[in-house]
Amino acid sequence: MSELTELTAVRLVEGYRRGEFSPVEVTRAALERAEEIQPEVNAFVRLLAEDALERAAASRERWRRGEPCGLLDGVPVTVKDILLLRGAPTLKGSRTVDPAGPWEEDAPSVARLREHGAVFLGKTTTPEFGWKGVTDSPLTGVTRNPHDPGRTAGGSSGGAAAAVALGAGPLALGTDGGGSVRIPAAFCGIFALKPTYGRVPLYPASAFGTLAHVGPMTRDAADAALLMEVIGAPDSRDWSALGPAPGSFREGSAGGVRGLRVAYSSSLGGQVRVRPGVAAAVRRAVERLAGLGAYVEEADPDFSEPVEAFHTLWFAGAARVTQRLPRDRREMLDPGLREICAAGARLSALDYLAAVDVRMDLGRRMGRFHDTYDLLVTPTLPITAFEAGAEVPKGSGHRRWTGWTPFTYPFNMTQQPAATVPVGTDADGLPVGLQLVAARHRDALVLRAAHALYEAGVGAGVTRAGS
Repeated sequence: MSELTELTAVRLVEGYRRGEFSPVEVTRAALERAEEIQPEVNAFVRLLAEDALERAAASRERWRRGEPCGLLDGVPVTVKDILLLRGAPTLKGSRTVDPAGPWEEDAPSVARLREHGAVFLGKTTTPEFGWKGVTDSPLTGVTRNPHDPGRTAGGSSGGAAAAVALGAGPLALGTDGGGSVRIPAAFCGIFALKPTYGRVPLYPASAFGTLAHVGPMTRDAADAALLMEVIGAPDSRDWSALGPAPGSFREGSAGGVRGLRVAYSSSLGGQVRVRPGVAAAVRRAVERLAGLGAYVEEADPDFSEPVEAFHTLWFAGAARVTQRLPRDRREMLDPGLREICAAGARLSALDYLAAVDVRMDLGRRMGRFHDTYDLLVTPTLPITAFEAGAEVPKGSGHRRWTGWTPFTYPFNMTQQPAATVPVGTDADGLPVGLQLVAARHRDALVLRAAHALYEAGVGAGVTRAGS
């Protein structure tokens, strides 16, 4: 049974088709694994074992008839507890949310998964309202790193990353407003994609506006491409969603990187101090891209760190999330969240529009950059996982999580597709991630480059945690 938790979603679907094993066997193995890891890493808000086994049994019968209902029929998946899942409370890491519901609606990405027969294992942990780059909350406590439980899993999709890394389902839905699928994926040694804004519809709309993306967190790029085929479809509830994808994500991820123009920026023009172990692992992977036929040169995008503008947009969103809470319930919030909400409430409309101006200029600069380069490659993060339960590394001097995530949040501002690929470990055995960024709407190109790295053995260089 434990061997089933090692398999990718692509391999599971192949096994179901051949009759090698059934969705019920796979779901039982994934649930057992989830229960096993929960005491140490705290990846789940709740498991949905009864519902999961019922869905798995129905899937087993469809496969026996040779009539699967979709691309992911019988594949276990987890859902971050920011996204609605019909029949299960969505508490968003907060004691201020009433668990009584009613919980009668699926988020668009969850609805597409349900239509394709996926099996929902449970809801994964998040910091309160997804506000920071690590995963701990007043509601569920601290989520820990699969490679070292004394360290953070990252965030805000930390539970999702830990679950995938430890074999509790090969697929996870996360959200990313400033790096929240890429940060924990890099810390936990898995793959994650922040798609172009609007490629995966979101409902209800995020208070963080168009910074917020929904994205896949998976074992490898092939699984992410498969998941994108399902969730990257329009939904009328999201008026800002894109139309149908121009082609197949799976087909688009084939073809390798030969001839692609790749810019490698190790530090965003000296703006970021990157730890030597991280820099070395990323550089080796970049050299591998060149060996696979990409034209690689060192080049930096033309922008200064836009952290103040991001803070204006982010803090204003946080203030909006909690605006209607009465005073007694505000006292229940994470203290750090209360602090940024207060800062956001002091901002004016002109402050917000000035930040929008910075964002628009950043988008223009990156658009021009991609006239020359197909891909931008950076470290995903300048560090590896630090102590659990802290927003920033001890002694770093950073005030907020954005201080140690300078490679991630700018590309939420520009709405570009960006993925993280595990490319090795540092001296402490902690995973290192490489980030791939492309122009808006070129999600398939990001998946293509990531898939090439996996096929070359680079993306598989981090042993699965707990194996």
